[in-house]
Amino acid sequence: PELYEMTAYFMDIVTVSRLQRNPTVKSEIQMRNFEASIPVGFFTYPISQAADITAFKANVVPAGEDQMPMVEQTREIVHKFNTVYNTDTLVMPDILLPSNDACRRLPGTDGKAKMSKSLGNCIYLAEEPEDIKKKVMSMFTDPNHLRVEDPGKVEGNPVFIYLDAFCRDEYFAEFWNDYSCLDELKAHYQRGGLGDVKVKKFLNNVMQEELRPIRERRKEWENHLPDVLDILKEGSKVAKETAAKTLEDVRHSMRIDYFTDNNLLK
Repeated sequence: PELYEMTAYFMDIVTVSRLQRNPTVKSEIQMRNFEASIPVGFFTYPISQAADITAFKANVVPAGEDQMPMVEQTREIVHKFNTVYNTDTLVMPDILLPSNDACRRLPGTDGKAKMSKSLGNCIYLAEEPEDIKKKVMSMFTDPNHLRVEDPGKVEGNPVFIYLDAFCRDEYFAEFWNDYSCLDELKAHYQRGGLGDVKVKKFLNNVMQEELRPIRERRKEWENHLPDVLDILKEGSKVAKETAAKTLEDVRHSMRIDYFTDNNLLK
């Protein structure tokens, strides 16, 4: 409830036109065919996300490149609130992007701009090996790379973007010792003579190695669900206490904490 209340207060300092200019909101509206009828909750999501961030006084937000507009809007809300109410209650957050550029925005397996559950173009962390393989082997590649001998394009090619994100040199020694590093593989693909199927098989091996420990760890915790529930409850308790304290500060800054310490009479 604390987050909903903060969202309501923030709505008073954000205009409709500013929400409409948010690139993430724009793309999501088009992707979900909401142009004719946009749910209010969806449209104001950037504001509720700002409440999620500011309620815990976060100064750093680890996120992908697609979330930059959201964090920027949060920064605007922080600046506007602190200026309007002459306070430093809200903390100005900065986005923390992955150091590996390829990890900043992974495309969907179908070549769309981003992974999306609704589009069914995601590889999930908990997926079984056969499901990962099926998705990798059906991934979109260079549409002009029709024959093995054709030169291929690695820029914008989802298979190579995923390799940029997850491949390590040691994987070549283990799975494909014809090459010593990703640059050599890219060079061969670009000059022609290398088929997509071979590259996808290598990517599948890479993804299997990267996701296996995550999947195994998840399965371990599935055998201890009561412990997981206890951890979530404790975390929620701490989060609620933190958010409640921030909300108290927000109300005080707005001078609407009427019944706290008889502030109505002051």
